[in-house]
Amino acid sequence: MLDKYGLDFEPLTETEWVNYKPKHEMLALDRIFPEGHKIPKMFIGKNVVHLPTVKTHGHTMMTGAMKNAFGGLITEKRHHCHKAIHEVLVDLLQIQKEIHPGIFAVMDGTVAGDGAGPRTMMPVVKNVLLASSDQVAIDAVAAKMMGYDPMSIPFIKIAHDRGLGCGDVDQLDIKGISKAELNKTNWHFATKKSPVIFWDQMFRKGALRFVEPLLFHTGLFKLCVLGSASYHDWIWYPTIGRARINKFLQTEWGKLWQKY
Repeated sequence: MLDKYGLDFEPLTETEWVNYKPKHEMLALDRIFPEGHKIPKMFIGKNVVHLPTVKTHGHTMMTGAMKNAFGGLITEKRHHCHKAIHEVLVDLLQIQKEIHPGIFAVMDGTVAGDGAGPRTMMPVVKNVLLASSDQVAIDAVAAKMMGYDPMSIPFIKIAHDRGLGCGDVDQLDIKGISKAELNKTNWHFATKKSPVIFWDQMFRKGALRFVEPLLFHTGLFKLCVLGSASYHDWIWYPTIGRARINKFLQTEWGKLWQKY
């Protein structure tokens, strides 16, 4: 794709980040980053295409087009946003509407993720592709298919109420599937929390939140990073993840993957 359109690959870790002052009121970012918020300079004035996957997420119930901006518009300190994640996602969509002339998303539901997302999911073949220029709408339809009430998910509801998109599925003009068929669709997905996300929430806004300043704002945070890596790479993957992947490789998509 890059070669076809004569584009260079520019990793966000190597590009220039500049201070950006939003034109509209922020719900959480100004509070989380009082020193100012930085974004990649190359994003300003460019169209953006998001390529998210339909999956569950322990912090936000589900994740899609709106959450996809989380890794592109916030620096390495983005873990601080977990405390007000729903408001942050709305802020990021507002910023995108200010800096991008056009926003589009193609969401991959060929293999969706159920359970303790985003890193310890159960892959489920669903053979669905979604596309929209409305990031709120595409997330709402994905949530509906997964079995959730979209307007009960805070970031979708807040974005809808602020006029950043439409989260009410009944108001959407949907092509490729009838409203009746969509209303009958329910994959019965259930969001679960991995131990890493459970303790992250416990320390940030749960019963142990009094340790947050010490744990997340000092050098001790390196222990949190080590703990996450240890759980995901050395405990979960060898005992659970590898078996799930081996089972997935027997599906039509798994067999296609092996051909690559």
